[in-house]
Amino acid sequence: MNWRSEHVWVELLKGSRKRGNFFWACILFLGSLGFLSVGATSYLGSGYDRFDRKEGIVRIFRWGFPGIKRRVFLQFLMRDIQSIRIQVKEGLYPRRILYMEIRGQGVIPLTRTDEKFFTPREIEQKAAELAYFLRVPIEVF
Repeated sequence: MNWRSEHVWVELLKGSRKRGNFFWACILFLGSLGFLSVGATSYLGSGYDRFDRKEGIVRIFRWGFPGIKRRVFLQFLMRDIQSIRIQVKEGLYPRRILYMEIRGQGVIPLTRTDEKFFTPREIEQKAAELAYFLRVPIEVF
């Protein structure tokens, strides 16, 4: 509908309010909710590391991403632990990761691989305390 007078001309435009645009807006909104829920669950998932010297067993539990195999549970003997490893990479994207080397199973990360909040002193102190408790050597690489 248009309106016109001697001094004013008003022309109404349909705009972009179409069913297809509403459909895609809803799809994008639902997709973003999916990403938000995965991010929230991975942030709140966490887990624990249990080192029991009396039983001689180490238990590592982590919550993974939502799904069928969400729980990650590792259990092994303390005598199979060969060493505690520290990986330090400095530069633009610094990484400081603490690993545990297991005989026959490789290395298992004990800290998050994207953890940037540990200072070199903190990661060394944590590694030293854990290596002392487990009575294993420390390796730096």
